[in-house]
Amino acid sequence: MRGGSVAVVGGSIAGSAFAGAAARLGAERVVVLERSPGHLEDRGVGLCTHNDRFDELVRAGHLDADTRRHRLTVRRWVARGAAGEGDGPDGCGRLLWAQPFPFHSHHWGVLWQALRERMPEQVEFRLGATVTAVGNEPRGGEPDGGGSEGPQAEPDGTRAEAGGAWVETDGGRETYDLVIGADGYRSVVREAVCPQAEPEYAGYVCWRGSYDAALLAELPGGAAPWPEEQCITACYPGGQVVIYRIPGVAPGRTQVNWVFYAPTPAWLRLDGPTSIPAGSLTDPQVDELRRLAERYLPPYWAGLVTLTPRERTFLQPVYDLAAPARTAGRLLIGGDAATVVRPHNTSGAVKAIQDAHAFELAGREAGSWAALLAAYDRERTAAGRELVELGRTLGRAQVTAAPDWSGMDEPAMTAWWHHQFTGGGGFGGHALGRTD
Repeated sequence: MRGGSVAVVGGSIAGSAFAGAAARLGAERVVVLERSPGHLEDRGVGLCTHNDRFDELVRAGHLDADTRRHRLTVRRWVARGAAGEGDGPDGCGRLLWAQPFPFHSHHWGVLWQALRERMPEQVEFRLGATVTAVGNEPRGGEPDGGGSEGPQAEPDGTRAEAGGAWVETDGGRETYDLVIGADGYRSVVREAVCPQAEPEYAGYVCWRGSYDAALLAELPGGAAPWPEEQCITACYPGGQVVIYRIPGVAPGRTQVNWVFYAPTPAWLRLDGPTSIPAGSLTDPQVDELRRLAERYLPPYWAGLVTLTPRERTFLQPVYDLAAPARTAGRLLIGGDAATVVRPHNTSGAVKAIQDAHAFELAGREAGSWAALLAAYDRERTAAGRELVELGRTLGRAQVTAAPDWSGMDEPAMTAWWHHQFTGGGGFGGHALGRTD
């Protein structure tokens, strides 16, 4: 499938991957419409990719092999020591399990920049472009009042389909051959593709934060108790905190990144899908987080969390979403617009880029927009649904129906972990192209 015009709503990781894919397919015009007016590379959230999934994306041409990332090799599951046992000489807690962890961690902005740098030059990237509505134009062969005789043959024998889709911004309405929704869990495009699909609240939240690793010097023992290759999961009744280092925005710098799963705060209003961005939490709200950390976490990890500046702390309710369809007419959705997977599975970025990869493969083989859209929908809808179900399973096992951590040791942890994957794998995302 070559030629035509494509609009991508949303310019984050998913949107950048889709824009690059559309340009490589030979679209004559690719426009990315990103509502944020600022620099997306400043977003400081951390994420992880499984080594095998990252290597697949490099081989497929989506990322460079030298994309800056931080190597992780082991995940240490810890909990507070029982009364009278203490939390060890460094205050790091009782070790439950040292789990092999073949992952790399990333700074969201650094990974996004790597995708942008691989994007063909003809892609037009519009910041501050808020899309308020999308829809389909009349389909090929339907009366449109203009005397159209329907689709005509292109020189290569494919059909030049009439129709298209439109996007509306504060700058007016524009029409494209295809509109891709990569606009996140509150997607405008998803509302047009499958309006019945809405993110479902999972019943708990994740507080998140990051900061320059140099601040670790303020902790007792500094950074020494925490080797750089370790991912830490500190467990407590009702939640856990996952902690790992990520690359800083500037080469040579390192940041601390953490995700703290916790019960719903009494003050949080959940009238619809929402989040509280960095810098918007009040001092009393951040104090609540600090009390949680100090009450439940081993002292070293509680100190690490409470070091986080308020302006680098934010809150995200945890949601599930698996859209029952990914296409409607000339509209297509991908990334978090199509599936929202709980962060326990560490598959969000991989899932988004794999969506774009499936779109690109479908476009190489399809002779029409209809064939491309059908192939993409067939490939990714089922895969997304499976990841969402796995995320639910992990959330129940690790948060809402977690075991009594005080009775867990390495054999019990190993059996508990493998039970979560009965009937299939998928931790960190499935292999590229896997559909069963």
